[in-house]
Amino acid sequence: MTSFIHQNFQGKILPSACRSISSLAVIENSTNFHGTNDTVLPPFLPFHFSSNYTKSGRCTLRNTKILHAHLLKTSILQSDTFITNSLMDWYCKSTSMVHALRLFDKTPQRNLVSWNTLISGCNENFLFQESWRYFCKMRFSGFDPNQFTYGSVLSACTALGSPLYGKLVYSLAMKNGFFSNGYVRAGMIDLLSKLCNFEDALRVFQDVLCDNVVCWNTIISRAVKNMENWTAFYLFCQMCSRLLRPNNFTFSSILKACAALEELEFGKAVQGWVIKCGAGEDVFVGTAIIDLYAKCRDMDQALKEFLRMPIRNVVSWTAIISGFVQKDDSISAFHFFKEMRKVGEKINNYTITSVLTACTEPAMIKEAVQLHSWIFKTGFNLDSTVSSTLINMYSKIGAVNLSERVFREMKSTTNLAMWAVMISAFAQNGSTGKAVELFQRMLQEGLRPDKFCSSSVLSIVDSLGLGRQIHCYILKIGLFPDISVGSSLFTMYSKCGSLEESYTVFEQMPDKDNVSWASMITGFSEHGQAEKAVQLFKEMLLEEIRPDQMTLTAVLTACSALHSLRKGKEVHGYALRARVGKEVLVGGALVNMYSKCGVLVLARRVFDMLPQKDKFSCSSLVSGYAQNGHIEDALLLFHEIRMADLWIDSFTVSSVIGAVAILNRLDIGTQLHACVTKMGLDTEVSVGSSLVTMYSKCGSIDECHKVFEHIEKPDLISWTAMIVSYAQHGKGADALKVYDLMRKEGIKPDSVTFVGVLSACSHNGMVEEGYLHLNSMAKEYGIEPGYYHYACMVDLLGRSGRLKEAERFINNMPIEPDALIWGILLAACKVHGDTELGRLAAKRVIELEPCGGGAYVTLSNICADKGRWEDVLKIRSLMEGTGVKKEPGWSSV
Repeated sequence: MTSFIHQNFQGKILPSACRSISSLAVIENSTNFHGTNDTVLPPFLPFHFSSNYTKSGRCTLRNTKILHAHLLKTSILQSDTFITNSLMDWYCKSTSMVHALRLFDKTPQRNLVSWNTLISGCNENFLFQESWRYFCKMRFSGFDPNQFTYGSVLSACTALGSPLYGKLVYSLAMKNGFFSNGYVRAGMIDLLSKLCNFEDALRVFQDVLCDNVVCWNTIISRAVKNMENWTAFYLFCQMCSRLLRPNNFTFSSILKACAALEELEFGKAVQGWVIKCGAGEDVFVGTAIIDLYAKCRDMDQALKEFLRMPIRNVVSWTAIISGFVQKDDSISAFHFFKEMRKVGEKINNYTITSVLTACTEPAMIKEAVQLHSWIFKTGFNLDSTVSSTLINMYSKIGAVNLSERVFREMKSTTNLAMWAVMISAFAQNGSTGKAVELFQRMLQEGLRPDKFCSSSVLSIVDSLGLGRQIHCYILKIGLFPDISVGSSLFTMYSKCGSLEESYTVFEQMPDKDNVSWASMITGFSEHGQAEKAVQLFKEMLLEEIRPDQMTLTAVLTACSALHSLRKGKEVHGYALRARVGKEVLVGGALVNMYSKCGVLVLARRVFDMLPQKDKFSCSSLVSGYAQNGHIEDALLLFHEIRMADLWIDSFTVSSVIGAVAILNRLDIGTQLHACVTKMGLDTEVSVGSSLVTMYSKCGSIDECHKVFEHIEKPDLISWTAMIVSYAQHGKGADALKVYDLMRKEGIKPDSVTFVGVLSACSHNGMVEEGYLHLNSMAKEYGIEPGYYHYACMVDLLGRSGRLKEAERFINNMPIEPDALIWGILLAACKVHGDTELGRLAAKRVIELEPCGGGAYVTLSNICADKGRWEDVLKIRSLMEGTGVKKEPGWSSV
């Protein structure tokens, strides 16, 4: 081909033109310039000159203009289209499309290359509309496009977001015989996968058997970008079976798929092929390998691969930093960031956001402020992505005031992403009022909230009225079809207790993803409708939607609530077939399910098979042992966890303390308390609450108070545990004081809290206070009293000797009294010797629980206390006649 070009162009160059053009080779270095009398000029080769000039790095606008001026002195531009096209290409590469278009318009003899050069140049300079215009003009001028023309125009259509134009171009290409051309098909595949859907792109790819590597690379790359990673694997295997040699682009794409799926073994096989093909030194392939090991949590190997790289770019550095961040190794992430700065590597906003993510722990506040200062100094604070990450970082640390400052300092108030992050920051820190206020401010400033803003504000809405208003606004602006917004809506209704509205929204959603299904299944489980949760999972399978780990975890939680071992095993089998049975998330849910179903042998077997054990799986098995009476096993497992240096968190510790509370072993509990303090977990809310309960059950109320005072931020469970502890130990006044303090802290009581409060009133004989708190449940907090609350009130009236009032209270209850409530009245009648009312209460208990012997025995004792022995004998004979037997008492002493 080169000799052909030499032969065709050498005879066309005039001697004067040769002298003029050959002098340009040294125009940048005037010291090397010699007159024509001093040197014998070599023959001018246009193709070599064009190629060398483009690659030399001298292809600047200034140099191209000088070259253009020299060429104008000769007639070469009018006579040689190749030189004209080359000059046009240089103008395009110099980002001077004005000069390129002017030259094109003055070109007398245009050929197909001229049009292709101009269209390609428009694409390179992001003038996609001009690219389309010149393509149309080319057609009207009578030129037939070739594969390069079609490829360039399809790229322009993709950039313009115009699938209709793209389809028209592809139809024209097929009509003109380019149906099987890999370059054209690659352009169409890219367009369809970006603007339509991946299925259409795959259909175009499968229309014709193709041996073009570019075409294979395009479909594999688009599969990865559309998160169709298993499809990418299949295509890669198909490509290899056709004996096509993958190149660097192929390897980069398939390694990304391996990283996304955490398929380390497959990734290692690909890496072996990379080494065999000699592609290991490519910076993009090397970076993809680092990212693979980082995503698979093998940072030692990732670091080895990074150090082996002969050339590193900003993406390589960012990949290794991100890997350490994902592993929660903030120190190493900072170390490599410093090294990156030392070697002078260019830092981009992705690098900075990765390092900022490493600072999201409260202990990293000093480093966070230092990094913020550096960002401000280098001007990266003007980047909206960096500022958004800063807001999020301060929010995670708990310094939401600094998040607000960053938000206020941003000059652009129209960036919706910034508003969304700030609303999310308020939501994460429990500032519901501020989040809603910011959302309203957006509307007042004429901004239209996007899906991220709407989803963030919905995540913290706890009022049905406000939630419905936002729902109406979302419908008005047309955001409902978005999956994330729809999921946030039905989750909001579920959290607010309106499960019916939640399910209605779920059914109305046009599209549902795995997150949607998992959230709805979880909503049913959390609201005591586990059967519906399992049924919804079956519907999901019938719709041929493949559940992910999150969905399987949700349905396993429902099986746990139902204590349905059979259904749990079925889900376990599905998880194993889907190759996720040993994943951390699903494994923990399986351990929990088997523990709740009481099958501890299987729970332990699953636990032992997990390659990685997280806090949930550990705490599930420990609590499973404790709740099923295997206290010694619970303590031994906790000891094993500590010896194996596995993750011990507040949930695991709480489970162990709960086991000790069941044992009523104060000595072991005290040792555990010391261990927890040494681990620094004593200030955790869950641990503190468990310690309060443990000391209460062991009779040490003073230690309860000390532990409670040590909790950093007591939550509702902590306050309730303290109230119940005081109530159980007869310290009703102290319990009510704690209740008042809790309300002053702005924490709303729940139904369990009121059981403790009413119990405290009962132990201290505070009848009026009891009525006051019972009535406040529905009026102030919207909590309907249940059996336990009414039982506490009957106990309170009974202890105070107001038996007739207790009877009236029972008869006026809005719910049907059960055997427990009548039994409490019966016990009060025994204490106060009221035989007649005792008979009535006993009659009601026997009607509700005919097999229970307690009511017979209590009534018999009441009669015996009054000396009514005939009645005692009647009651005894009645017991014998009904087959009821008195359970013998026993003592552990």
